[in-house]
Amino acid sequence: MLLIEDFMMVLKRNKISFFTGVPDSVLKKFSSVVDTYKSDRHQIAVNEGSAVSLGIGYYLARKKIACVYMQNSGLGNAINPIISIAHKKVYSIPMILVIGWRGSPGSIDEPQHMVKGKITLKLLKLLDIDYCVINEKKDLKKFNKLIREAKKNNSIVACLIKNNILKSKIKNKPKKLKNTKVVRENFIKILLKLIKKNTKIISSTGHTSRVLMKVRSDKKLTNGKDFYMVGGMGHSLSVSLGMNLQSKNMIVCLDGDGSVLMHMGSLFTGGFKNNVNLKHILLNNNSHESVGGQLTGAKNINFRLLSRSLGYKNYLIIKNNEEISKVLKKFLAQKSYSFLEVLIDPTFDTNLPRPKNLSNIKNSFIK
Repeated sequence: MLLIEDFMMVLKRNKISFFTGVPDSVLKKFSSVVDTYKSDRHQIAVNEGSAVSLGIGYYLARKKIACVYMQNSGLGNAINPIISIAHKKVYSIPMILVIGWRGSPGSIDEPQHMVKGKITLKLLKLLDIDYCVINEKKDLKKFNKLIREAKKNNSIVACLIKNNILKSKIKNKPKKLKNTKVVRENFIKILLKLIKKNTKIISSTGHTSRVLMKVRSDKKLTNGKDFYMVGGMGHSLSVSLGMNLQSKNMIVCLDGDGSVLMHMGSLFTGGFKNNVNLKHILLNNNSHESVGGQLTGAKNINFRLLSRSLGYKNYLIIKNNEEISKVLKKFLAQKSYSFLEVLIDPTFDTNLPRPKNLSNIKNSFIK
C-alpha cells in the first residue's frame, strides 16, 4: 500500500501544480485530493485526449509540466495528441501521466480490463514513454527520478498504479444522498415494461448497464434485448446509430452524462437525417458515479437547445418519479431522432452485478 499523502508530496517537491484528467476508480484517493484544488490548478477533462491537450496548453502558457491522470483504458483516447503533438520527435512537450492500471498481471478484473491491462506496458513502450510501477513507498524514488527526467529531456513519463494500492490517512465520510430527482431503477423498470418485445437497448458503460441488468433480472422483465457497453465509454450512441441505420426495430440508447460529454460529436452523426428513428435517453446525474462521484458539469448544459441544434427532432425531460410513465410513453411513440433527458439521483451502489459471459450476451442480442 501507499499513502496518497506521500505520493502527492513527490509531485509537490517537484513543483507540479496543474492537474487534469478523467476520473478513474483506481485513482479515487488521488481525485479526492486534486478535487479540492481551484480551477486554475485542476480541470476534469471530458476525455483523455482532451486532458493531454490541456496539459500541452498549460506547458505552452507557463513552461511548466502538467500532471495528466487517467485509467489505462483511456490510453487509446490519449494516443493522438501524445504522438502527433507532444512526442519528443514532434514538439517535445514534457508531461507526467498518472495511470490507474486495471487488469494488471495477477489481478482478477472484468474481461475488457484484462485485455487492456495485458498490453498497457507494451503501449507505453510503443509510445516511447518511460514508466515505473508504484506498489509501495520505496517506489516513489523511481517516480521522482522519472519526473526529473521529464524536466531535463522535455519528455513524457508515466507511473502506473494498481488497484487498492493508494490509501489515505483521512477516511472519507460516506455520501449523504437525498432523493430529489428520478430514481434510476424506477425509470428503467418502467422503460422495460413499456418497450416492445423486439426493442434493442444499447446501454452505456458503468452503473447504467449494471442497473439495467439488475432490474431486468430482479423484476423478471423480458421485453427487449440489451447490449451492455462494458467498455468504450462515449461510444454507446454511435453503436446505436450504426444499428439503427440497418434495422427496422426500435433502438434505445441508454446513455450517461459522462459518456455523452466524452464524445459529444456523436450527437451530430444522426442529426438532419430523415431515416433515423432512434431513442436517445440521457440519465443525467451530473456525476462520474462509478469512479468516485466527481462532477461532470452536465447540469449546466441546456440539452434541449443542444439536441435540437444537432438535428434531433424532439426533446423531452423527466424531473421526478411521478412524470416517468406519462413522458416516457410520449417519447417512445415519436417516430424520429429523439432525445430524452432524465434527471436522476446518483446512488453509489457498490453491490451491482457485472455483465459476464460477454459472448453469450452478444449472441443473444443478435439472435
